[in-house]
Amino acid sequence: MQRSKGNLRARHNSEPVIHPALERPLLSLHRALDINSFWKAVRQVVSATMPTCVIGLTFRRHPALPIIARWTSPMPEDFFAAEPLKTYLASPARKKLVRLSDLFHNRSSFVRSVLYRRYIAPQKRAHCFCLFFWKRQRLICGIAIMRTAEQGDLSPAEVKLLRELYPQFMTALCRMESLEHERSVRMDFEAFLSRLPLPTIILQWNLKPIYQNRAARDFCAVWEKGPEEAKRTKATSPIPSAILDRCRLLKLQWAEAERGTLSGPRLNFKEEQVCHPRLPHLRAIIHLRQARSAGVVRPHFLIECEDLSRNGNGSSRLANSRLPALARLTRREQEVARLVCSGQSNKEISDTAHLSVAMVKKHLHAVFRKLEVPSRSRLVALML
Repeated sequence: MQRSKGNLRARHNSEPVIHPALERPLLSLHRALDINSFWKAVRQVVSATMPTCVIGLTFRRHPALPIIARWTSPMPEDFFAAEPLKTYLASPARKKLVRLSDLFHNRSSFVRSVLYRRYIAPQKRAHCFCLFFWKRQRLICGIAIMRTAEQGDLSPAEVKLLRELYPQFMTALCRMESLEHERSVRMDFEAFLSRLPLPTIILQWNLKPIYQNRAARDFCAVWEKGPEEAKRTKATSPIPSAILDRCRLLKLQWAEAERGTLSGPRLNFKEEQVCHPRLPHLRAIIHLRQARSAGVVRPHFLIECEDLSRNGNGSSRLANSRLPALARLTRREQEVARLVCSGQSNKEISDTAHLSVAMVKKHLHAVFRKLEVPSRSRLVALML
């Protein structure tokens, strides 16, 4: 009796948790970094279990962003916006796995429908099964699988397999969102740092500052206390409430758009300008900065602060904004900065300026600190 239990336990432990044909495709799925690699992995996973099927994917993280559609064969882009699929996706009774023929009264009405005649029949397919991925009651992704009449509709075992694969797809989508968030923060910092020493503020979605350079802190002090008092006291001030209120308004607009559907209209969020009520030459330009690849995360707020009384016309705005920072450099620091921009190394600068390498490094660090740039490449971009 004990031996039979041991054999049963050994047999149970030897059963594979994942079908061998799915091991590599699932590894690719969980390595997906963006929508393109995710789509490639989806094709591999589905093809490993259901070969020679037509596979489609639609993805839209936010109504303000364009719909991303992929198919293994040519297909009209509005497949998921066709009736009655569009009505079903907008209704409260939503399922994760749907057989499209179940949306009709019977098989005959399904075959006579526009959905079948325009999208399924031209692919020489007779059956279609969809997986829908929801977040906050809104569709963010859909996967369609079409099969021929000879292949037949999905069997209960195949539906069970798709039900088991559903969490794998959802986990990959969530991981892709997390990676996209990290990537967007890194790319935004790279883009924003290139603007230094322009007064720049970066706010997270919850309006907490994640970056604010010295020029931006000085701008906030001038906004709150006026130029004379800010210059006399040299005190810093928080981000003005008028700017934060405008950011909250943009958040509300974004939230309203997020409640839209996958096939809803696309909204464009342009820059917002906030001017000081008493000092019209002070203004802040607010941008919603979204991730560049697939747009799967909430945006950050980029706030560019301007003092038009100093900047003058728009063509010389960047050059004039550099002057106060460059004026703080000593003669030696200006010389070292110019030699760096000419492409010389620290050793070459040492020979040209008749300084030790240690002194060159000291001057270079002072230049970085005063101009608020993190590297030689940023210094070159600023000076040129």
